[in-house]
Amino acid sequence: MKISDIKSVAKRVIQIEADAVSLIGDRIDEHFESAVQTILECTGRLIVSGLGKSGLISQKIASTMASTGTPAHFVHPAEATHGDLGMITKEDVLLIVSNSGETMELIQILPAIHKKGVTIIGLIGRQNSTLANRSDIYLDTSVEKEACTLDLAPTASTTATLAMGDALAVSLLEIRGFNKEDFAELHPGGMLGKRLLLTLDQLVHTGDDIPFVTSSASIKDALLTISEKGLGMTGVLNDEDEIIGIITDGDIRRAIEKGGNDLFDQTAEFLMSGNPKWVTADTLAISALELMEKHAITSLFVYSDTDLKKPDGIVHIHDILRSGVQ
Repeated sequence: MKISDIKSVAKRVIQIEADAVSLIGDRIDEHFESAVQTILECTGRLIVSGLGKSGLISQKIASTMASTGTPAHFVHPAEATHGDLGMITKEDVLLIVSNSGETMELIQILPAIHKKGVTIIGLIGRQNSTLANRSDIYLDTSVEKEACTLDLAPTASTTATLAMGDALAVSLLEIRGFNKEDFAELHPGGMLGKRLLLTLDQLVHTGDDIPFVTSSASIKDALLTISEKGLGMTGVLNDEDEIIGIITDGDIRRAIEKGGNDLFDQTAEFLMSGNPKWVTADTLAISALELMEKHAITSLFVYSDTDLKKPDGIVHIHDILRSGVQ
């Protein structure tokens, strides 16, 4: 084979796997409904078990289930025969994954599983196999052929099985009413956790760090305040100490380009933009970032209490980006 043939090989592989997943979709029937209902009614945990490539798929299914509201974990079938069967209780449901349906390590644990009275759901690639016949609920994950040219390496079969596992997980997610807030509680770490959990009260500048000038202040004073606070802007307050506008360093720069030094004879009220954008302290950082991008601004005033005359916080776009949210 020439390197120039690689693209056609890749496209063939993807098409075979897409066809396999499509075929799986045609098999969503009352057995699938029974599997979802059984897992939903489980008072214990969903135990997922498989060996080899099916074991890796099993781990992914268990992980997806656990992160979307269905308590689940993976048990290695070989380790189960050496004591890990104790991790499975009569309140659990066992989901076994096998393409051949004849995985000896899984077959060996079935007597103990049946003795516990545990319901078995099988994601099996062969209908007339030992594991398919001994499952209480059988879900057919067979494929017409593997994407491997030799029709040997698990490719289309693992993709199809993973899709069936995802279908179970998402079906359960929707039935449970699992929402973004629930998802956030289970994903506090990393970028995902920050996008779902980080609020502005953890990022805001407060107190003397907030730049303010009065409406009667000179443009020079406004510029000095902007430079001192280092946020590229200043809020403008009226005589009642209420926020009425905002001046950015860009506003001053553009005004100088248009009007020269005459600008410095004016007051802050002359140059300010009214109705500055603001949010509350419990706003998600990602939502604040999206608001800034929408309006092409770099700062937002923040209120811990909307009854306040003026904001008691400010957040800059750099504060959010430094936190890792983007």
